[in-house]
Amino acid sequence: MSIESSIWNQWYPLAVVEDLVDGRIYRTSLLGHEIRFGRDAEGHFSATRDDDGGSPCRTTTLYHTHWVCLGEPDAGFFQIAEFDEPDRRVLGAGSMKVHASGLRVVENFLDMAHFPYVHAGFLGAEPYTDISTYRVEVDQERDEILATDCRIFQPMAAAGSKQAIEAHYVYRVTRPFVAILYKTSPEQPERRDAICLFVQPLDEEWCIAHVVLAYVDATSSDRDLRLFQQTIFSQDLMILSNHLPRTLPLDPKFEIPTRADAMSSAYRRWLRDKGIRYGTYQPVQAAGGQP
Repeated sequence: MSIESSIWNQWYPLAVVEDLVDGRIYRTSLLGHEIRFGRDAEGHFSATRDDDGGSPCRTTTLYHTHWVCLGEPDAGFFQIAEFDEPDRRVLGAGSMKVHASGLRVVENFLDMAHFPYVHAGFLGAEPYTDISTYRVEVDQERDEILATDCRIFQPMAAAGSKQAIEAHYVYRVTRPFVAILYKTSPEQPERRDAICLFVQPLDEEWCIAHVVLAYVDATSSDRDLRLFQQTIFSQDLMILSNHLPRTLPLDPKFEIPTRADAMSSAYRRWLRDKGIRYGTYQPVQAAGGQP
């Protein structure tokens, strides 16, 4: 199938830096194409398309992640200022394969309403189930979506939490398959930890979610930081893997949104306005023209 240029020409993650061993070759898929990649003995990252005679891919390493573009990338790359702050802990929190469209995984990442039910005792708890009204806006200049003034009661907001807090969130979507969460740091409440979700679409119904942390946390071990995020993701995994359709519907009539779904609704509109079809649900048209 033909893939629209707005998807084909994006940068996509293939691996978090510490997950690769220098001198070893790895294989994966991206947008349905077979990719061979790795770092040489000097640590230089490269990738080739196995299904195109071994032609080289454009690559870059940024935000603790190795990226590939199969097409013609635009000149810029989204900015994450937290990676330039020297006191931050930067590490990969795992790369998880999911039987769902990468767009589904991003949308789930943006959803606070499920916290008290799916992440009870961690990111939410009953009876604190109401989601206060928050603001959503599209930054036209940067072509990004922002959700601000997001607040929710959390018994254990992070690995280093000592007590329950009302966590303040900012959600940011920079690309169709990239989302960043900024949330209250238990260690320094005036600052925000950054959790980056970089999604690699293997094809339209499978993806790998690469998670990278830029934390203000001087006490937790790397193991504890990773374990906390992997625990949260494993709780989401069962829901994502059983969600049908596996691709993301963009028609607002297909899955009715609520007030708490403001960011999800904005994300779907943003994808729709871009003409994104890859990884979205396209109803089969019957002979009479009705789905």
